[in-house]
Amino acid sequence: MSGATTDPRMNSRRPPSRGFELSWSDPRLRALVWQVVIIGGVAGLIWYLVSNTMTNLQVRRIATGFGFLDRVAGIPIGEHSIDYDPAVHSYGRAIWIGVLNTLRVSVVGIILSTILGTLVGIARLSKNWLLSRLAAVYVETIRDIPLLLQLFFWYAVVQGLPAPRASLHPVEGVFLSNRGIKVPLLEWQDAHSWALAAFVLGWIGTASWARMATRKQEATGIRPRVWPAGLALMIGFPVLVWAALGAPFTLEMPVLRGFNFVGGLTISPEYGALTLGLVLYTASYTAEIVRSGILSVATGQWEAAGALGLRPGSVMRLIVLPQALRVIIPPMTSTYLSLAKNSSLAVAIGYQDVVSIINTILNQTGQAVEGIAMIMLVYLTISVSISLFMNWYNARIALVER
Repeated sequence: MSGATTDPRMNSRRPPSRGFELSWSDPRLRALVWQVVIIGGVAGLIWYLVSNTMTNLQVRRIATGFGFLDRVAGIPIGEHSIDYDPAVHSYGRAIWIGVLNTLRVSVVGIILSTILGTLVGIARLSKNWLLSRLAAVYVETIRDIPLLLQLFFWYAVVQGLPAPRASLHPVEGVFLSNRGIKVPLLEWQDAHSWALAAFVLGWIGTASWARMATRKQEATGIRPRVWPAGLALMIGFPVLVWAALGAPFTLEMPVLRGFNFVGGLTISPEYGALTLGLVLYTASYTAEIVRSGILSVATGQWEAAGALGLRPGSVMRLIVLPQALRVIIPPMTSTYLSLAKNSSLAVAIGYQDVVSIINTILNQTGQAVEGIAMIMLVYLTISVSISLFMNWYNARIALVER
């Protein structure tokens, strides 16, 4: 016979099949049970808190729900990026304006603090003794003073500027007074919108060209130049579109009329003090993160680049900083989150962000639970968005083993 024979002794040693069984000694069963218990406990706690809150509100005859958002606000808001009339628009629009004001502070603060912090962090490592000492004094002084005190200080400085009639006039069209900073404002036209769209398309084209250049470098070892294409697509193309549509360029200059200025763009004392305080405070932490990231790069990288004849600036920009980013990005995420949350201190100096506006609304309507919930949701959304973007960028620049 060609078939294989079966040893009956082998069959006698094999236990009978009983299907898929789990016992308490199985770690998979214990993990599943604990997950169910924890999820059930959290769900039960949430149900208890919500039920207890709703019962207490009903007993005290306090209105609940978000129906108040459609009522006329009647809240004067000094700074608003969209049209707003307190006698016409609703609480919901007022809250949306507060969200936009918070985003305006957070986004501008993140960009400026990153630039300033990077420069200060590099300056701390400079071989120039005076420059490095000044950077060290800035970092050690600013980050050791509570942020709220700094906001009070900068607000007092801005309020200490002269009145509009005696305002400071450093350059043409710029005025500094206790009413804020007045600068010329570009009168936006359709040509500018088309030029902006051309810039976005040019940026996409430049990014595509850079990826193609990277693939060609990996294949041939020769990388085509990216900057000429970027210059043509991101600057030349928008300028060409703008010129083809008539090249409009009209500035609205601020003019003193009576006791205040008319026209131009106004940077209010509250917004200016808040942004300045947040930028200077956050930049002191950013500087230390950048400094530690640069120091994490091996000294041999500097020596090898110097042996190739590269200038110190080129070494920092092309070799050191790209490697240091992998150390810099994770702690920078926490720094950005702190800046966004610290913007809630705006209420202390009178800047009407989302916290200030919702506090006014809940004082008028008594909807405290809904108001606090909306504040939490706004900051949660901002924080999660920052975290997702930074995690994506961190994964994008991570080293990949091949």
